[in-house]
Amino acid sequence: MVTAAQPLPVRAAPRPRFPAVRHLGPHWYAAVMGTAAVATAGATLPVRVPGLRTACATVWALSLVLLAVLLTARALHWRHHRDQARAQLRDPAAAPFYGCLAMALLAVGGGAPAAGGGWLGARTALALDAGLFAAGTAVGVAAAVAVPYLMAVHHRAGPPEASPVWLLPVVAPMVSAALGPRLVPLLPAGQARETLLLGCVALFGLSLLATLALLPLVLARLLTAGPLPLALTPALFLVLGPLGQSTTAAGAFADAAPGVVPAPYAQGFGVLAVLYGVPVMGFALLWLALAAAHVLRARRRGMGFAMTWWAFTFPVGTCVTGAAALARHTHLAVYGGLAVGLYVLLVAAWTTAAVHTARGLLSGALLAAPPPAPAAPRPVTARTRSGAVH
Repeated sequence: MVTAAQPLPVRAAPRPRFPAVRHLGPHWYAAVMGTAAVATAGATLPVRVPGLRTACATVWALSLVLLAVLLTARALHWRHHRDQARAQLRDPAAAPFYGCLAMALLAVGGGAPAAGGGWLGARTALALDAGLFAAGTAVGVAAAVAVPYLMAVHHRAGPPEASPVWLLPVVAPMVSAALGPRLVPLLPAGQARETLLLGCVALFGLSLLATLALLPLVLARLLTAGPLPLALTPALFLVLGPLGQSTTAAGAFADAAPGVVPAPYAQGFGVLAVLYGVPVMGFALLWLALAAAHVLRARRRGMGFAMTWWAFTFPVGTCVTGAAALARHTHLAVYGGLAVGLYVLLVAAWTTAAVHTARGLLSGALLAAPPPAPAAPRPVTARTRSGAVH
């Protein structure tokens, strides 16, 4: 007697490990950048405020903890959710945020001597700064090449998709350019110091020219296609990053150049700090007003919190350090006042973004899968008496 074969039991697919990090994207490094910016910018202010140094050290320590936690979480993401990680690389909206990894490493390392030196000790702080500077610079240069390559070869985004987010990979080398000169005195006098300083100048040029190539696309998109989507509107503040950071870098070159490069070039760096920094800071203030107007408009139209709100922090922090550099090199009180005013704005923005992020983490909303994109409506066709379709 022949009996029917029994169907084999179907095994349930194993549940992925660490589901909380499945949708953890590289944009989360912006929270580390913004937190470190509060500490670093506060340490460079040209005024003394009681308790400010302690507060900056505390915030910097928080940024160090956040960096360690996020690096661990992203490693778990790549280990257990590699399909999602690869999808993010193929996503033209997510891939540029890999520049944030480099800037998070650099921002935390750069804040170690200025804000964390009192707790860590000078030698440990400098060692941490040097290690994170090397790692951040390597990742930043790699991102500045790899992400535009992916955008050109695989993403193929058109002009209507141009966004300030495109600047993130090419801004990272400018952060290295601004922070590297402080490490110059650690090297032996002569070739080593001059090589590091001029290497930072090369990174300055790499980032500046790439920014000048991309920024017209962003402005043209605004003028021809209208405002950005509400959730993306805060990203307009990202344009302040290369402006403020390049002004900071020019001032850092002038601080480090004496005794490192021959006298004419050392004096030239001092001239560059002012003749470059003053007009660029002027344009940064123009863009700040323009971006703020767009944000107010989006807020009136119902813009809610998103992780793009962290764009209000690090770019403004670079303008604080840029204004502080101009205050040092021009000795004008107006730049000192500008640095203080921008720092107040930075602290307010950081507090707002941090509170909303904490709420989103506690509720689980920020780690949930993004909602599916709405389906495009089917085109409506109408047939005329002649039979033509419209």
